[in-house]
Amino acid sequence: MALVARRTPAASLIKLLGGVLLAAVAAGSSTPARAESAAQPAAQADAEAATAGAGATPGAEVRALWVVRTALGSAGQVREMVEQAAASGFNTLLVQVRGRGDALYASAYEPRAESLPDDPAYDPLQVTIDAARRHGLAVHAWVNTHLVWGPAAPPRSPQHLVNAHPEWLAVPRSLGRELYGHDPRAPGYVARLLEYAAANTATVEGLFTSPSHPAVQERVRQVWIDLARNYDLDGMHFDYVRFPSPEFDYSRGALQRFAAWVKPRLPAARYLRLAAAAEQDPYALAEALPEYWDVFRRDSISALVRRVYRAVKAVRPELVVSAAVFPDRRRAREYRFQAWTAWLADGILDVAVPMAYTTDAEQFRDWIAGAHAAAGSGARLWAGVGAYKNPVADTLVQVDHARREGAGGVVVFAYAAAASTAPQPGAPPPLQQIGQAAFAASAPPGQPPPPAPAQSP
Repeated sequence: MALVARRTPAASLIKLLGGVLLAAVAAGSSTPARAESAAQPAAQADAEAATAGAGATPGAEVRALWVVRTALGSAGQVREMVEQAAASGFNTLLVQVRGRGDALYASAYEPRAESLPDDPAYDPLQVTIDAARRHGLAVHAWVNTHLVWGPAAPPRSPQHLVNAHPEWLAVPRSLGRELYGHDPRAPGYVARLLEYAAANTATVEGLFTSPSHPAVQERVRQVWIDLARNYDLDGMHFDYVRFPSPEFDYSRGALQRFAAWVKPRLPAARYLRLAAAAEQDPYALAEALPEYWDVFRRDSISALVRRVYRAVKAVRPELVVSAAVFPDRRRAREYRFQAWTAWLADGILDVAVPMAYTTDAEQFRDWIAGAHAAAGSGARLWAGVGAYKNPVADTLVQVDHARREGAGGVVVFAYAAAASTAPQPGAPPPLQQIGQAAFAASAPPGQPPPPAPAQSP
């Protein structure tokens, strides 16, 4: 099977603006977003060119499947997963290769995932790519960005960043004052963060890294470039590229970086008063300047997306860069500091994948319609469908809504949980039911699915 055709978007605009924009980023201002938005039409054209071959068949509707790391335990599991996806009519796999600050591939930077067998010859990502090529499927590397460990015992590997660099971890507001004067490497520091995560599972999924930390941003860039250079991927996919909640990040490093960032933005006398107050209370600046604090946090995430996007495009300009994002644009921006509509407008993201996980079909349709309006083009929008929350029939309704609202594709969550209810005795598995009904999965594995209905521009 021939590999997916590579498409290289124009880079002249980035080269033209590069010096100005990089200088603005270094200054920590919001100038880059304003400057790049002036070039939005060209950026959108480049992004659409990049996404033109996102699926296994150039120009086809993207019919993607999120594949969680638990499906990658052995080569046999991987091959079975690929065969089932192909037989069900999917043409693209988003495969989780960085789950919790670890690697399900041959990483130069992070330890092998504890869930994998000890055999270093087994490379889940390479096995996936090899099997996918035989079946004509595209493969995107799914990278969890800031979520680096669950609310469980610490990782075993001393090389895992939780153990090697606890100073990189984000701290919730309720623990920030307590931990401010503590050495992150001291016994009990990480334990307190794990205790918080375990007690607040409704709002935080585990341990997160500090988005404003320069070393964190560099590690994420290294992971992306390592993958882009060493694997024959069709795309790469951000996840957890956000803060866990507004309660983060009150680590000592984040508060100190905020003080340095905000200093040139304030009258000198006011800054000196607040800096003096911060000697008694480390939260003084953040609490006195909530709007600045929010901008600082939001810019930390956007700066990382910009940095990674440009680095990847410099190495592999044809790779499609996508991101799983919260579907409510206002809440994403204000409560997760995830300004994904601006990333699209500024040309630092090719495709947004709103995680429109709901049992309410009308809510789903509203989210996707709003996302389409923000994206400006269906080619830059893939609808994230929470199949795990719904019976198959309701998932099919949502797929239909996504198409009617002009999405360029759908991404089903997830391979191992494609329905909220078990199939009736004798019925096909949910994944196969979805494929047969939504994707007309009648062609034998290895053959592309039938052409998709025309999508709106």
